[in-house]
Amino acid sequence: MCSSDHVTFSNSETNRMTMSVTTAVSGIVVIVLSISVVHSWREWEVTYTSTEICAIKGSTVEMHCTYTYPPRINSISTTVQNIFWFIYLPNVEPVDLRIDSKYAGRVWYHCGTNDCTLRITDLRESDSAVYRLRLITNQPGGNYTGSPGVSLSVTGVEVQTIHKSQCLTHWCSKLEMQCHSNCLPHHSSYIWYKNGHMTSTESLYSGYFYSEDSISCAIKPHETFPSPSVYPDVQVQVVWSSTSPQLICQSSCFPSGHSFFVWYKNEEEILGESSSLYTKYADGPDSYSCAYEGHRSNPVYAPKVPSVTRTAPGDIMKGSLVSLTCSSEANPLPKYSWYRKAQTLVSKEKQLFFQSIQPSDSGEYYCTAENVLGKRISEYIFINVKYGPKTSIVLMTPSGMIVEGDSVNLTCSTDANPAAKHTWYKENQPLLASPVSIYHFTAISSEDSGNYSCKSENQYGQITSNSLFIDVKYPPRLPSVSVSPSAEIVEGSSVTLTCSSDANPAANYTWYKENESSPKASGQNFTITDFRTEHSGSYYCNAQNLRGQHRSTLHLIAVASTRKAAVTGTITAVFLAITLVMVFLCIRKCKWFTQQSKDGEKPSSEEQVNMDPVYDTPSAVAEGEPSGHQDDLHYSTIRFSQNQADALYSNIGRGQLYGHKDEEASEAEYTAVKCDNSSRAKGTRYQGNGEDTFTLYSTVKHS
Repeated sequence: MCSSDHVTFSNSETNRMTMSVTTAVSGIVVIVLSISVVHSWREWEVTYTSTEICAIKGSTVEMHCTYTYPPRINSISTTVQNIFWFIYLPNVEPVDLRIDSKYAGRVWYHCGTNDCTLRITDLRESDSAVYRLRLITNQPGGNYTGSPGVSLSVTGVEVQTIHKSQCLTHWCSKLEMQCHSNCLPHHSSYIWYKNGHMTSTESLYSGYFYSEDSISCAIKPHETFPSPSVYPDVQVQVVWSSTSPQLICQSSCFPSGHSFFVWYKNEEEILGESSSLYTKYADGPDSYSCAYEGHRSNPVYAPKVPSVTRTAPGDIMKGSLVSLTCSSEANPLPKYSWYRKAQTLVSKEKQLFFQSIQPSDSGEYYCTAENVLGKRISEYIFINVKYGPKTSIVLMTPSGMIVEGDSVNLTCSTDANPAAKHTWYKENQPLLASPVSIYHFTAISSEDSGNYSCKSENQYGQITSNSLFIDVKYPPRLPSVSVSPSAEIVEGSSVTLTCSSDANPAANYTWYKENESSPKASGQNFTITDFRTEHSGSYYCNAQNLRGQHRSTLHLIAVASTRKAAVTGTITAVFLAITLVMVFLCIRKCKWFTQQSKDGEKPSSEEQVNMDPVYDTPSAVAEGEPSGHQDDLHYSTIRFSQNQADALYSNIGRGQLYGHKDEEASEAEYTAVKCDNSSRAKGTRYQGNGEDTFTLYSTVKHS
């Protein structure tokens, strides 16, 4: 079915744009612009066989249209309820031609499943109009009109004098005439009538005419619609003088000395004018004629304001065939010229043809009609060539380097008529749909970097541009600094510092140690392979590019290894324990001596005994170490009362630190304790003097 939006021509259809003549069996003689026009809206489609027909008054014309429509819409089957032809008038409700009184008895439809033909007989000049097809369906709002329709022009036939000469006598004239119509097809057949009788079938007619003779013509097979009869012997001749046109009434049959004529102005007799020469000023807009003995000439007059017709009505699509016709009533016949606005001459023909109209042909046109009595200018006609977007490109302003914070405009440049609507995309994701072609960044940021494109579309098509990449430059952000390994940094280990910063262009990194002017390293990573105490301190990295720089600081502290710290702690604890024991024993001994002094007793060296040691804890010997690695033992003895002595041996020897050199070994302390035999513990040895001795060696070793 047809919609009234636009017309689309395919290339193959454009190549078939030719003028042809169609003659039906019933005697139809028309000029047909044979062009297939297909218009579609979704699944609705119409094809008009012809979009322009020019026909002779009294003839018969046929218009043919095929259509399609979607079988279902929204789960509803489509049914055609009515189909009819109507005359297209803007803002007027369509009326079926079959019920239009002006076409009563002259209209006939022949409609099939997907086609419909309109036939109009006995054409009249008032039948000139644009005819369209209307389709009524059961769908909600399912009334559709085919566009652009068929433009029909109906014209009559008239006799025109081409050449006139005098006979050998003064009683007749020799005339050469043609049968003229605006819609004459090529190779038409003519019939000439002189005084009501057929006299010739040639396209041109010449002969001798006297004052009482009349002449008319017709085009086969429309003999019943001849031109009006004219009396060629009496005519008004227009002669241009030095100041203005002059009118002369002429006839080859004027009697010698005859001087009585009747002049008419705008069909009214002019009193006082009886000579063959019209003595007054001939004003162009008026019509003039003369008469002699009842034989009246055709009137002469300047061209009326020309009218301009265009084929076909509706939207003009790029590549279509368009013709402009200039028409004006005038006698003598006018000459036509076509101009584009600004008075640019385009053509000197009555019709202006665009075989394949282009957007560059858009503009205002007008025509002129001119004869010896005057010149008239038509109104302007605007040619607006429609087409879908053909090109689309994204332009950026400014076009150089884009820095964060700049004001940036993206422009979607496209060629389309009507103007296209634009949709902007970033990384193929839609951003904005707007009739405005500019996408504006007030202060562009790094997040705006990416590929941008635009889609341009109107009702005739759409196109998507190529992508434009926006590369926003910006200085380094605050660097992120990390250390590996992330746990406590142990002396002797390998440490890697990493600096990372977001920047465009990519940042260059430089490492510094606090209070040192020279850089420690360059690059994103800084590695210290053997970390020492002197490496401890604050480090910072400097990230820099062409747009600026930024720095970040990291503080590093070296600690002793876990094993060494444990050894050091153990040694310290042992020394503290020995010190406390010795202090305690010293205090006990002092108290004992004090008590002995009070009792008058003195200590005897004989009461000191040597005791064999019992090893309760592993010593250097127990561990099977060579004697050369054992240190001397230092013994401290304390005697108690009742001939019972508790001996305390505090031995300090050198032990081997695990995993370290000998010079790093710390001393080991040994402690022996003497107990009385009443509390002899398991694992002690009995002495001959009756005393029990219990010795405990406690060793602390750095490992």
